[in-house]
Amino acid sequence: MCAVYAAILVSQWFLILYYSIILLLVLRPIVKVGLIQMKMSADSVQNLRHAEEMIAHAVTKGAQIVCLPELFLSPYFCQKKDDESAFETAEPIPGSTTQALSQIAKKHQIVLVGGSIFEKNADGKFYNTTPVFDTDGVLLGTYRKTHIPEDILYHEQHYFSPGDTGIKVFDTKYGKICPLICYDQWYPEAARMAVLKGAEILFYPTAIGTIDDSVEENITGDWEQMWRNAQLGHAASNNVFVCALNRVGRESAMNFWGGSFVADPSSTILAKAGDQEEIVIVKCDLGKVKPLQDAWMFLKNRRPEVYDDLVS
Repeated sequence: MCAVYAAILVSQWFLILYYSIILLLVLRPIVKVGLIQMKMSADSVQNLRHAEEMIAHAVTKGAQIVCLPELFLSPYFCQKKDDESAFETAEPIPGSTTQALSQIAKKHQIVLVGGSIFEKNADGKFYNTTPVFDTDGVLLGTYRKTHIPEDILYHEQHYFSPGDTGIKVFDTKYGKICPLICYDQWYPEAARMAVLKGAEILFYPTAIGTIDDSVEENITGDWEQMWRNAQLGHAASNNVFVCALNRVGRESAMNFWGGSFVADPSSTILAKAGDQEEIVIVKCDLGKVKPLQDAWMFLKNRRPEVYDDLVS
């Protein structure tokens, strides 16, 4: 009799295990990410229309979270220090562009990371700002670029105030995401703060390219390799997905190389674009994030009490 009961218990245990595994597989949080790697013209209306067309194409491939490049409405005007006409293109948020992006997100029922927009705030300051929309078109909020470069042909300090939003993590229908913008990608502090706030995917809308030798002597190494390696480091040391997307095409003395990619929480590149317009579509298994973080324990073993020099 005991043997019969034991057999019944064992069979019930296997049934519970079997259905638990099936349920886990069914509920596994896998999301398709789409990165829009595109060229920009001098016509902001055309750029927005082109972005919408590429987003629609990404949706046909199953994209659920879509991200646009940095300053996707225009050529990269920061090559000059004194392009006063650029300030005329700045706009408030909410504004006409965020309204259009909201409609796109709602139409396709996607989470949309709106690249970045040249924002003019009510206080008269200008920012490089990413709007984030959920699948119902609601503007969840904005992130203003924290780190502002000033370098040859990257004269952003002449246009943008340092961001005042702090690092923002948005809890969307398809996961917890954090947008960081271009130059932010060189700062491990920003990535770590995002992960500590629960981010599962970091998005880096970007505008980066090589500069003509006639403008700058090539003494700084392989830019694209450094750019990619820095972000792979964020993926590895935080065990999160990293999505980096760039523009393409030649603009004045700069050649934007594209190279958009998605890396998983072990820093493996899942997909990488070339140097032409392209849509990168990748399945991201968010179920891998927490187990890898628990396994590597980089977050658990931090020692904040000895990090004071970082902020002094």
